[in-house]
Amino acid sequence: MTAFSIPARFAEQVARTPHATAVFEAVTGSALSYQELDRRAGRLAHRLIALGVGREDRVGVLMTRSADLVVALLAILKAGGVYVPVHEADPADRRQWIVDRARLELLLVDDAMRLAGVPDRVPVLAVRDPEIAGEPSDGPRVPIHPDQLAYVIHTSGSTGRPKGVAVTQRDVVRLLVDPQWDVERHARVLQLAPYAFDVSAYEIWMPLLHGGQVVVAPPGRLEPSVVRELIVKYEITGLHMTAGLFRVFAEEAPATLAGVREVLTGGDVISPVAVRRVLDACPDIVIRAMYGATEGSVFSAHCAMTRDTELGKAVPVGDVFTGVGIHVLDEGLMPAPAGAIGEIYLAGEGVARGYQGQAGLTAERFVADPFGPPGSRMYRTGDMARRTADDTVEFVGREDSQVKILGFLVDPAEVEAALADHPGLTQVVVLPRASEDGNKQLVCYVVAGSGTLDLAALRAHARTKLPGYMTPKAFVRLDALPLTANGKLDREAMPEPDFDQVVASRAPRTPLQQELCAMFSSLLEVPEVGIDDSFFDLGGQSLQAIRLCNRIGAAVGVGVSVNKLFDNPTVAELAAFIDGKRSAHSAPAAP
Repeated sequence: MTAFSIPARFAEQVARTPHATAVFEAVTGSALSYQELDRRAGRLAHRLIALGVGREDRVGVLMTRSADLVVALLAILKAGGVYVPVHEADPADRRQWIVDRARLELLLVDDAMRLAGVPDRVPVLAVRDPEIAGEPSDGPRVPIHPDQLAYVIHTSGSTGRPKGVAVTQRDVVRLLVDPQWDVERHARVLQLAPYAFDVSAYEIWMPLLHGGQVVVAPPGRLEPSVVRELIVKYEITGLHMTAGLFRVFAEEAPATLAGVREVLTGGDVISPVAVRRVLDACPDIVIRAMYGATEGSVFSAHCAMTRDTELGKAVPVGDVFTGVGIHVLDEGLMPAPAGAIGEIYLAGEGVARGYQGQAGLTAERFVADPFGPPGSRMYRTGDMARRTADDTVEFVGREDSQVKILGFLVDPAEVEAALADHPGLTQVVVLPRASEDGNKQLVCYVVAGSGTLDLAALRAHARTKLPGYMTPKAFVRLDALPLTANGKLDREAMPEPDFDQVVASRAPRTPLQQELCAMFSSLLEVPEVGIDDSFFDLGGQSLQAIRLCNRIGAAVGVGVSVNKLFDNPTVAELAAFIDGKRSAHSAPAAP
């Protein structure tokens, strides 16, 4: 009989394969066996209990991607607690808000985060605290009920603040032991996603609950060349990429994924053209489009594609996992006729408990299921879809203003709320816009008071309040917001961002600076770029950064990592960095 809690299922695996490798850490090259991981997590769990952590107590995690992170998550669950990711890349006040709102009993940190600064008003424990080594290694005997919470992950909220989605142990295990998985294809999974992203639950627990290995990628943003090295070195069999990242790899370096047995992708509309490019470059691979929501416990449906698959204009939602229901309903909660557009409701297994501490919002989004047994609920996703004549579900867009940016569901209202307190602003509206490359970006429209408004200062203010993926790409000043006849915001009348108004800094002086300015301009759709312009101030995001680094390497013959681009974001700084690398390579060796 399957154990439906993560600690119980993991304990069964430790008993079967105690000496098999469970975790590889790419940065250090070190590894943990199942027994070693179990013992380290057991010691930390004992320490957590001694500090007062009990059943469903929430423990925050503020760490970089590492083997220690896996130990920390397992230890929290062993202690009967609930792990609450606090993303290390989030601005300080957003992290503080999550800590306060979640009412954390404790915050687990690693050395890097402890040195960088941690939120106030919560006890802090370092995972490498020397006192932990003195705790028993056999792990606490805490009974874990399958309906206890496993984690609370915060997503963007229409109230202007993140909302915490509460997911149970049963729902995580139920997904990962579903017979529709080919477990061998996920025997060695690359842990690539931020741990505050729900897909990390697949990356970590899928291999560990089946006797496989988690390969923890280095922290930070990774370009295709690094991912390729990890795939080859660790013989990666399975990994997940957001639809946007998958598209970048498909366009820039599809052969990067050769050798991987199955790639999962989702979080937004998936390009059939990108799928075909990867299948052509890697004919033995399976690409599985995943559909789901954090509120539906990561994944609800899937569609497998191979080199023999005939791809249409859209990738379908696919087949549901066992026990999951997907309804396409009209406004009266009746099934929409074939061909008609309705809203997707998730039902059956996997529907989350709700939003932690937000009963009103839970009641609004988690509604009674008229098609299920008494007491069952559905989650209304806000995704719009249609059923075709052959009962295929095709995603067509969003019902509300929420939009997927880099795989994260973003509510523009949260961005608006974060910017509203900037001095000089009287009105602010944030809307999604599609760029020429098909990626969605946020545009911020502002109306200022009688004084002047520095848009550069507003952009800097946004960076202190919001994660990078939520920072608008463009800021547009208006004299007044356009309104409809009945006084509502006329979204259709909002002007497209005029990037022609971007004022360039100093002109390029060297051939390399000219080439880099042209690359910035092409990628960011900015007609004029100067050498003092920052790639990220012009609206560049992580996926575009990957493209830029690939193009630089191909054009100038010098490799530039994404992390180096963050360190040298202007054309002048980047050119100096490249010139420095060239000089170092051409310098004669010391006698």
